[in-house]
Amino acid sequence: MAPDPAIQATIDLLAGAAGGTACVLSGQPFDTVKVKMQTFPNLYRGLIDCAKKTYHQVGFSGLYKGTSPALLANIAENSVLFMSYGFCQRVVRSVAGLEKNAPLSDLQSAAAGSIASVFAALVLCPTELVKCRLQAMHELQLSGKIVQGQNTVWSVMKGIVHRKGPLGFYQGLISTICREMPGYFFFFGGYELSKTFFASGGKSKEDLGPFALMISGGVGGIALWLAVFPIDCVKSRIQVLSITGKQAGFMGTFSSIVRNEGMLALYSGLKPTLIRAFPANGVLFLTYEYSRKFMMKQMDLC
Repeated sequence: MAPDPAIQATIDLLAGAAGGTACVLSGQPFDTVKVKMQTFPNLYRGLIDCAKKTYHQVGFSGLYKGTSPALLANIAENSVLFMSYGFCQRVVRSVAGLEKNAPLSDLQSAAAGSIASVFAALVLCPTELVKCRLQAMHELQLSGKIVQGQNTVWSVMKGIVHRKGPLGFYQGLISTICREMPGYFFFFGGYELSKTFFASGGKSKEDLGPFALMISGGVGGIALWLAVFPIDCVKSRIQVLSITGKQAGFMGTFSSIVRNEGMLALYSGLKPTLIRAFPANGVLFLTYEYSRKFMMKQMDLC
């Protein structure tokens, strides 16, 4: 018997939250380095240099700056993403004229993930804005863009409301959506394509073990970041540097980076991102799939 859509959505939401938590805890230091290199590329020569300087300047905890909003961001994003993904899969089946529980092709799964990402972006943007600013707080203070003491989640949130009002939390929303839609097309597409490869010996995708799921999740993560990293760089600049006043929009920021720093500046921080992407997204999908199966089993839905 097919599970009730409301129950299925709740399971997807909870499993997505578990996956998002695992993803952050396994990869936060690399994400911190990525944001620092994207927003202040002239301060660091590379991954190791950025990590060493961060450690010497503010200690090991500096690599975990923004963990609280990062957890909130990833839990919120992945909860909504995977819940919406299940809903969007049903929409794609309906549009394609498929049966209610018919398996989707890898391309159809990628399309469902791309559509679902729009809903995820709405909850991700505010929390990621706070996270990015906390991660680049030392550099903002060092450059004189802000005064000392604005280095807590609460102080950053108060500053956003004071300067821009509640809608200030959505600075970078267009950039976030521009990143999420193609990114999650490749994310879910890469994941499903990799699962298809592992299931090519006659196995079902549902029967794949943890190794195959982790590798497939890692492939999905790498595919996402390779496809959208320049967009993410522009987003980070907008969200971090708009703290000092009005920041140019997506095209203005993109043009400014290319004109003043060259195309390669759009790829600052790519190395730590790719290093993080494989294990972090492998853990995300492994946790999601096993959490989902466990909850469905507990409710006798599988």
